[in-house]
Amino acid sequence: MTPPRRKRREPKPLPPPPPSPPRSETADGEAEPKNPERLYAVAGSEDGARAELDLVTLIVARDALQTAAVPEQAAVLRLCTNPLSVAELSAYLNLPFSAMTVLITELITAELVQVRAPVVRRAVPDRSLLEAVMHGLQRL
Repeated sequence: MTPPRRKRREPKPLPPPPPSPPRSETADGEAEPKNPERLYAVAGSEDGARAELDLVTLIVARDALQTAAVPEQAAVLRLCTNPLSVAELSAYLNLPFSAMTVLITELITAELVQVRAPVVRRAVPDRSLLEAVMHGLQRL
């Protein structure tokens, strides 16, 4: 028996890269920097003003879903019927924390969401509470 004859495939040459667009120059003669789209473009804020939010800050929608200008805002309002942290919202919407803070800041200024501090649990119980429990047990 003779082995089957196979032809070896040669890799196809890659097409040449597309020509780069000519650089536009400003009035000073410097070339304009090519920056990718900024994250605040999602939120629509050019100044980048942000509320002081933490990853565990809870966000709650104040009213039922209203028509929002940006789809991300509508998604935040839809998700925040129950309290959600900024980290959870960031994960659900697949947006970085910095963009989420700008987006939530706009919702706060429009009074569409409410910000709540996370619940902080004490490591050591209050002494007065322990004494009250001890006195109650002694009376039994």
